[in-house]
Amino acid sequence: MATEGWTIDELASRVAAALGDGYPGVPNGRVRDVPDPRVIRWYSTIGLVDRPAAMRGRTALYQERHLLQIVAVKRLQARGRSIAEIQAELAGASLATLQEIAALPEAAPAAAAEPATRSGRFWTERPASPPAESAPALLTGIPLEGGAVLLLPAAPGHDDLPAIVAAAGPLLDLLSARGLLRSE
Repeated sequence: MATEGWTIDELASRVAAALGDGYPGVPNGRVRDVPDPRVIRWYSTIGLVDRPAAMRGRTALYQERHLLQIVAVKRLQARGRSIAEIQAELAGASLATLQEIAALPEAAPAAAAEPATRSGRFWTERPASPPAESAPALLTGIPLEGGAVLLLPAAPGHDDLPAIVAAAGPLLDLLSARGLLRSE
């Protein structure tokens, strides 16, 4: 486990992976089968999950114990246990107890998605290029009346601008009537 930790979104993904395909879900249907970040924060608030292990700026970081706690909660809920019963059972639970209840698969998600370790001189390394599909699209802004800007994924030709401005007229009238534009 890296000392750094996981963000709450990464933790939620690891919980989903740890529960896997064989997870029956919660029988009563009143709670989520797989918790999202909001539910994880609530679990922390009510003491089911420890507080974040560390903070990076305003980002909370979680570690393996948090993963085990959440998976254990979901496994106990799947057995029909209430939150109050789960709180009583897991209060101060040891790592071994959490591992037993969570029953993570052999290829434990806690270790499977470990980030690559970086050298001590990380600033000398070139950053990895993001995949092409995740690269943000460059947008071209076309200024319109009232401070509105139309964003397009491609730069329009010079001949297109008058047609775009004319077509935007009814929208600008509506935005102006609703007070959403700057008054000139």
